[in-house]
Amino acid sequence: MSLKIVGCSHHRTSIEVRERLAFTPEQIPVALAEFRERFPDTEAVLLSTCNRTEFYAADDFDAPGTSHEQIVEFLATSRGLSPVEIVDDLFLLSGAEAVRHLFTVAASLDSMVVGESQILAQVKQAYRLAADGDSAGQLTHAVFQAAIRVAKRVATDTSIHHKRVSIPSVAIGDFARQIFERLDDKKILVIGAGEMAQDTVQYLLDSHARDISVVNRSWDKAQELADTCQGHPYRWEDLDGLLAAADLVVSSTGATEPIVTLQRYRSIEARRFQRPLFIVDLAVPRDFDPAIADCLSVYLYSIDDLRQACEANRRSREREWPQALRIIDDETQRFLQELQHRATGPTIRRLKENANRVKELELTRLLQKLKGLEPGVVEEIHQSFDRLVNKLLHPPLESLREDSSHDPPRSLLEALRRLFQI
Repeated sequence: MSLKIVGCSHHRTSIEVRERLAFTPEQIPVALAEFRERFPDTEAVLLSTCNRTEFYAADDFDAPGTSHEQIVEFLATSRGLSPVEIVDDLFLLSGAEAVRHLFTVAASLDSMVVGESQILAQVKQAYRLAADGDSAGQLTHAVFQAAIRVAKRVATDTSIHHKRVSIPSVAIGDFARQIFERLDDKKILVIGAGEMAQDTVQYLLDSHARDISVVNRSWDKAQELADTCQGHPYRWEDLDGLLAAADLVVSSTGATEPIVTLQRYRSIEARRFQRPLFIVDLAVPRDFDPAIADCLSVYLYSIDDLRQACEANRRSREREWPQALRIIDDETQRFLQELQHRATGPTIRRLKENANRVKELELTRLLQKLKGLEPGVVEEIHQSFDRLVNKLLHPPLESLREDSSHDPPRSLLEALRRLFQI
């Protein structure tokens, strides 16, 4: 298997670019189907979260393979962009580096909030969407199942995930506390009812919040989430009134455009009487127009504004990093060895079978000419032929094993197959 990744993340790509490359869960199956139509021999998985968009493409060693450039071009055009507009913001990985990156992402070592639990669920969902749409297969199944196993091992064998934190906990604990000394007397509005909103509600409860309202396009989901916190569910058309009354807003919808424009907020602003409004916009694309931050008494933070607090979280877990990285390295090497066996095994087996078939034919011809030999002599001839075959095969097989332990051995495999006509 040859694995390639094209992607962007919070490490080097701004939120302005990330939101242009983001996919909603509804858009991902459509994009994968379009990709598979263009590249039918390539398996694909698309991971899109608030902090990253990553496209995983897997080809068999025997296939020509889809290039990084083709994936970049597909990502750009699927978002209505030119490849030139985004290529400098993307990273391109292949082979062992790609495998290691996926393992690191799944284990939450590459997250903005190290140790957060949401990313593994997102990796699983990305693979499930690909599998449901027949874009995943045997190759992507192997590497994504391995990534899930690695994530569980990191969680079990280190304390990276102990006292887990989440993006909402950093947003509210580190930022909202700068504005509000207490939350039990504040009117809090949660916009959205997905996994991020659920984490937000749980953290708010742990922080003694009492007055929580939930608004969502789906009334049933708003009601379900509100029930978990004894909160108040509201319909989408109630949003303006809720914003006028709120002290703290946490928003994490899957909207593709801002749900609150500057013009819309201006129509709400007069009803607030200059009361402070703290807004944490955790959505990508963003739910609130960034220009709203310039309005009087508004404190608007996007997910990228949490970076400094997240770095403090990362430093607090540095003691566990060496062990976690060792696990990633060990598991990457283990997977590549399994991959090597899968890739080279059939070729090695056919090479040995061909050599043994020629050996047996020559032995039979020779022994027919040398009839009447003592059994001990016949046995010695058999052993000599075996040693000869093994010594002749040893150098190419050893070179193949050594080469494939570092990266996909496609070129050497092809050379052996052509040289020995197998």
